[in-house]
Amino acid sequence: MMERVRAVLVTADDTMLVIRRTRPGIPEYWVLPGGGVEPSDESREAALHREIHEEIAGKADIIRLLHTMESDDERQLFYLARIATWSFDDRTGPEFSAEGRGEYALEEIPLTTEGLDGIDLKPEEITHVLWGAINAGSLGVEASL
Repeated sequence: MMERVRAVLVTADDTMLVIRRTRPGIPEYWVLPGGGVEPSDESREAALHREIHEEIAGKADIIRLLHTMESDDERQLFYLARIATWSFDDRTGPEFSAEGRGEYALEEIPLTTEGLDGIDLKPEEITHVLWGAINAGSLGVEASL
């Protein structure tokens, strides 16, 4: 089974970092930074640190596992993390140089229900999880700092 890790990256300003994807022939959508767990990764958390470094040249403190989605052939683990530094100009992931992958643009959005409602975050299930956590006040980023 393929495993993927993604991060809800919360900034010091209580915004969230998301990647806007623009691909030919597909409506614009947003994803959370992350990617596949590789055999060389020591752990899922190590894979997430590697992906954050590749995609946004960032360093994050992983707070906790927030949500898991599973299908027949894939498991996605979504972690809540606090990020202090990042640089989209210094990204190194292989997906950025691959032909036909479209554009990746890093954006900060308010970590509010209005902020989430303003983007088409994929997969849709994580939007519902975040919406519920925001309304319940259960993201718990502040208490974990």
